[in-house]
Amino acid sequence: MAINLSIKNVPDAVADALRARAEQNHRSLQGELMAILERSVSDPMTGTPAVGARADVARTAPAQNTPGVAAAKLSIDEVAARATKLFPKGTPNSADFIRAMRDGRYGEEWAKSGRHGAPD
Repeated sequence: MAINLSIKNVPDAVADALRARAEQNHRSLQGELMAILERSVSDPMTGTPAVGARADVARTAPAQNTPGVAAAKLSIDEVAARATKLFPKGTPNSADFIRAMRDGRYGEEWAKSGRHGAPD
């Protein structure tokens, strides 16, 4: 049997943060609170939800890099910020990478010939 819970005297800042988090995760405030509660009682190593947990609530990881647990949903800006932090000088141009692989496989002379496909 389901039970209703109530939390009284939630500070405005906490309530605002929860609303923002719910919006970011495309959930209602009720759905976000349910997801937080379910994560708090799930197995941290496997991410296995508690008995009776709702299957319709999307789960996110309580901690980063936990094996067997789905990663938290990130916005595009958060992904970009992490990529910038991981690769501060950027990444190589993919065309340059492919060209280097092709040149190594078929030889620079063939690559400079402008031909397409594998050499004869």
